[in-house]
Amino acid sequence: MIQTPQIDWFAIVPILVLLGASFVALLGAVLVPAAWRRPFAAAVAAAGSLGALVTAVWLYVDSANGHLVIADAFYRDRWTALSQVILCAITLATVLVGAEHVREHESEFYALLLASAAGMLFFVGAANLMTMFLSLEWFSIALYVMCAIDYDLEGSLEAGLKYLVVGSFGSAALLFGSALVYGATNRIGFAQIAASADSHDLLLVLGLAMIIAGLAFKSSSAPFHMWTPDVYQGAPTTVTAFMSSATKVAAFALTFRILRTAFPQEEHLWSWAFAGIAVASLAVGNLAALVQKDVKRMLAYSSISHAGFILIGLSTGSALGGRALMYYLIPYSAMAFGSFAIVAARERELGTAVTLDNLAGFGWERPFLGVAMWFFMFGFAGLPLGGGFVGKFYVFSAAYDHGWTWLVIVGVLATLVSLYYYLGVVRAIYMRPSAELLLAGGSPPREALLQVAVGAAFVVSVGSLFAVSPLVTLARHAASALPF
Repeated sequence: MIQTPQIDWFAIVPILVLLGASFVALLGAVLVPAAWRRPFAAAVAAAGSLGALVTAVWLYVDSANGHLVIADAFYRDRWTALSQVILCAITLATVLVGAEHVREHESEFYALLLASAAGMLFFVGAANLMTMFLSLEWFSIALYVMCAIDYDLEGSLEAGLKYLVVGSFGSAALLFGSALVYGATNRIGFAQIAASADSHDLLLVLGLAMIIAGLAFKSSSAPFHMWTPDVYQGAPTTVTAFMSSATKVAAFALTFRILRTAFPQEEHLWSWAFAGIAVASLAVGNLAALVQKDVKRMLAYSSISHAGFILIGLSTGSALGGRALMYYLIPYSAMAFGSFAIVAARERELGTAVTLDNLAGFGWERPFLGVAMWFFMFGFAGLPLGGGFVGKFYVFSAAYDHGWTWLVIVGVLATLVSLYYYLGVVRAIYMRPSAELLLAGGSPPREALLQVAVGAAFVVSVGSLFAVSPLVTLARHAASALPF
């Protein structure tokens, strides 16, 4: 008789809620009349995302003593739960934006969105190499389809194909690296790998290098960023908003966990590797963003540079670095999502791609969205108008505490370079005469739900500056679940 493992159902309730809502939304494609299909799918997705968010918060409160569940394949702890809270909030905001911007294949879009989010929730709690890879493919396949779902949009199919091809290389690197690690240790559990590993084993080191490469693909870190500008630019902007924030949270949360849990004895190798990747990401992201005119493409390179800032904290491998990483992800995900949501609003208004030229007058025509974009850009730049300032200070503090003053200097120089293109967006929306812009569609459309989503992102971005103490406490409790 096969012994089945005991299952802690509560540990995976947020995942089950999202999957259930995904199935219901997909059934709506065939069971609900066409006239009601879009509001039905959006309502189901919003209810599912909200339910998952509430249960993830409950899990955070109830998981002070972290432990393994489901045959030691999944972590139930506050690091997982806080990552899930952020991911569920991003998913809910995406539903609000998509309710007014997704006009075709609504049921399929929301089903894929919820399925992808469920995969990310499972990914951040993965406790062995098998669940890590399966959950990675789970959410990645859904994202591939979402990038190409609007096949009437120029560049959407190309974006989906590029993401599929390049993402497959990343997945292959991760899988091959996992196989090498298993070959060296005969273990797949993160904690068991650490107990069985020989730091002088070349097979283990090669496996670690390939795992780092595979995870760097998913986090858009240079030099593994090749797909990011083209995919972000070509995909539907609602999908780009979700990818720019959610995939960062999932990738970095899991990366820090696996490094601290499975490879602590190789810290002298992966800390320098990620410091190098951080420098490359800061250089490539900021220098390439300087010459971009398309706003989505500029924000894509911005996301690469912010991967570099997050990696500064990650590369230290310390408890302070873990807290800095988790804190940084909160305002960053809000700013990234909010800025792409505003671009989505401008795209719908103009019916064309958003560039620095056709942003002229936007701040006067849409005052709330203009102010929000202004704060998001300043937050990206690390100016003290939002949590981005504290996030950068936090990761710099972790690097300085680790003795890497040179990495702090690189980060400060990258921040100074980034001021040029972030302030260029603010100049475009406020300081160019609106006479330069010819609106094709008359008055701007009313988008109440999108403004709610942007407003929530704005509150999180700016509020994280004034709520530093409670957010740092959340990040500290989350990081305490990891071995240091």
